[in-house]
Formats: sequence, structure tokens, C-alpha cells
Amino acid sequence: MDTDLGRRTVRKVTRRVLPLVALLYVFNYMDRSNISYAQLGMQHELAITTAVFGTASAIFFLAYVVFEVPSNMIMKKVGARVWLARIAISWGIVTAVTGFVRDVPQLYVARIVLGVAEAGLYPGLLLYLTLWFRGAERGRAIATLALAQPLAMILGSLTGGVILDQVHWFGLAGWRWVFILQGLPAVLVGVAVLFLLPNTPAKAKFLTADERTWLQGEIDREYVPERKETFLGQLRIVKDRRVLHLAIANFFAACGLYGFTFFLPQIVKQMDASYSATNIGLLGVIPWVVGALGMLLVARNSDRTGERRGHVIAMMLLAAIGLFGAIQFRHTPVAALICLSLVAVGVLGYLAPYWALTARILSKEHTAVGLAAINSIAALGGFFGPYVIGKNATADNVTVGLYFPIACLVVCAVMLAFLRVSRGPRPVPESGSLDVNYLSGR
Repeated sequence: MDTDLGRRTVRKVTRRVLPLVALLYVFNYMDRSNISYAQLGMQHELAITTAVFGTASAIFFLAYVVFEVPSNMIMKKVGARVWLARIAISWGIVTAVTGFVRDVPQLYVARIVLGVAEAGLYPGLLLYLTLWFRGAERGRAIATLALAQPLAMILGSLTGGVILDQVHWFGLAGWRWVFILQGLPAVLVGVAVLFLLPNTPAKAKFLTADERTWLQGEIDREYVPERKETFLGQLRIVKDRRVLHLAIANFFAACGLYGFTFFLPQIVKQMDASYSATNIGLLGVIPWVVGALGMLLVARNSDRTGERRGHVIAMMLLAAIGLFGAIQFRHTPVAALICLSLVAVGVLGYLAPYWALTARILSKEHTAVGLAAINSIAALGGFFGPYVIGKNATADNVTVGLYFPIACLVVCAVMLAFLRVSRGPRPVPESGSLDVNYLSGR
């Protein structure tokens, strides 16, 4: 049972570290997905079809995947403070510059460069949380990080629609200002991170010496001793069957998550062609608010019971049911919004238990590469989800493309049904060997 010292330390870390980490991810997720609202205006000026939009949304993830693992390894070497600040400042600048593209090829280039700039942030933040929170609190910490996704979409929806309709400064179209005004805050957050975010508990000036010693000891106790490994040695974790199993399952989950995220404004627009950009933005907020509340409840229950896998499976099936309902009720606003809210609960609710599940199979020396590798493979789902939806959707019926993410979500649930992971922390053995029965049921 924790002492007063422990409880006091955890409270301090929660108040100091989590807000900055969450703020980073809020602007990160908003800036990668703000094209979903910008396209409502840019489709006419740049002659963008549904298929082109799907490609522009998806192409971001190709560069993101390539640079994901190297980014996390660099962060482990140079420290979180400098590297996370670099990521935020660079992606903020690229997002703002996207507001000045003149044609589709320039848009593609901007999205690729954005992928390079953002690569490594999410697994880097997950790695950073493992340095500050014990297993008992990590689920809620990850849930707070994951909560940044719906908060980003809420903020992006509310501001995106209004900017499109109301902001036309200096003769620039509203969609250009969506990129500019939503990109510049990331630069400011990056500067704040550089001065306010410590690398490790041992360097945290906001903690007393006793608090630093206690927290570092607690974190170290949850891992096997860290061995120094070469670059190639660390990459061996990518061949771990459990890592690959979880990564591929997350790939299918990401197809549903990003397909839903990037096409939500068009799905809402399809409900009623008379909706303005502001109307679409306001209605698009509803699923994300419901999803955020659902995610917190799922994370809390998963932490309370210690069960992870079943929660993830349930969320995947719930999202699939919601997408199917959105197809059936695409011209009935109330019913469609209810279904879209179920999707949001599912694709957001799975995040905290999934990453808490993943953390159980990684030893300390493999955490940086393991998390990045899993997220890199999953990021490919961010490419295929929007791309396939865009290729199959039409201007008159966007939802026809949703059958693909539905299938992907079901595949993810089935894969995880055959994954066996213990309830307690269980790092990969030092030899890298695996339990032969890890694919049997719980």
C-alpha cells in the first residue's frame, strides 16, 4: 500500500506531466486530421475528388511509418524534452505551410513532410509515460493521453467549421486558415515543452529528493534489469511473435479509427446537403464527446478489473456495429449520430486497455523500439483505411466505403480473441524466447 510519500509524488507527477503530454497530443492529432474539415472548402479550389482526398489523408502515414522507429530510438538517446519539442515545432510549421499549397501534388508533398515531422510522437509519449507512471496508474495515464484524440477532434470540429465560414483574412480562403490557425499553436507548445518537461524523474526539479528516489525505484522495480544492446539487438523485438500479433491486430483497428476520423465530416454532410461547414462542425462534435466519456469509463473499468483483452474486443465489435448502423441510417440524422457515437466509443475506448496490454509484454530495453514498431505497423492502417474508403466512396454515398473498416474491426476482434497475456506485468524474457501457448485462449 502506498505511503503518503508515494501518493504525494503521484499527484505531483499527474499535475505536472500529464497536462503537457496531453496538450502535445491534442494539437498533434488535430493537425494530422484537420484536412477532414479543410477539404470541405479546398475540394472546389483544388478540384479534389473523394478518391484524391482519401489519398491525401492516407499518404501522411507512409512517411510516418518509415521514421517511427528511428524517431523513438533518437528520443531515447537525446532525451524526451528536446526531441518532443523538435517534433511539435516542426509539425506545427509544416501544418501552417500547408495552408499555402496551390495544387494536388503540393498537397501530397505537404502531407508526406507532415508525416516525417510527426513520426514518433505517439509511441514517444507512450514511452515517456512508462518512465513516470507505475503499472497501477499507467492505464489511467494512457487514457488521459488517449483522451487527447476526442478533445482534438472536438476542438478541430468546433474551430474548423467556423474558420471555413467566417475567416477569409488577407484574401485567403477559409480552408487555408484552417491549416494556418490550427498549426501555429503546436509551435508554442513545443517551446513550452523545451522548458517545462523533464526527461526523467531523476531530473524533475518539481519533485523533492525523496520523491525522485521513491518514484525512480518504483518504476525500476517493474522491469527486468535493462541490458545495453546494439541497434540491431533492439530491433530483434520486432520479430517477437506477440509484438507482431498485437501490431497486426492494431493495424486493423487503425483502419477503422482513421477511416472514421477522416471521413466523419463527409458522413455528417451526407445526412443533409443543406448543412453549412459550421453545422457540420457542431454536429461532428457529438460523437467525439460521447466517445470521450465512454473511453474514460472503459479505461476505469479495465484498470479496476485488471482485464484488458476482453475490453479491446468488445470495443472493436461495438465500433463495427456502429459503422454498419451509420450506413443504414445515413439519411436519418438522429439515428446516424447515435450510430456514429457508438463508433467513437469503440475506436477510442480500445486505446487505453490495448496499450496497457502491450506494455505487459515488453522489457525495459525493448520498450522504445517495441512501442514504435507496433505503432508503425498500426499506422499503415491509417493509410489503408482512408485510402480504401476514398476509392470506394462516391460523392453521393460516402458510407458505401465503410464496409472495409467494418471488416477490419471484426478481424481485429477475432485476432485478439486468440491472444493470451497474463493480468500482471510480464516482460519478454531476456533470451527473447516466448511461451509456446501464448496464442491459446485465456
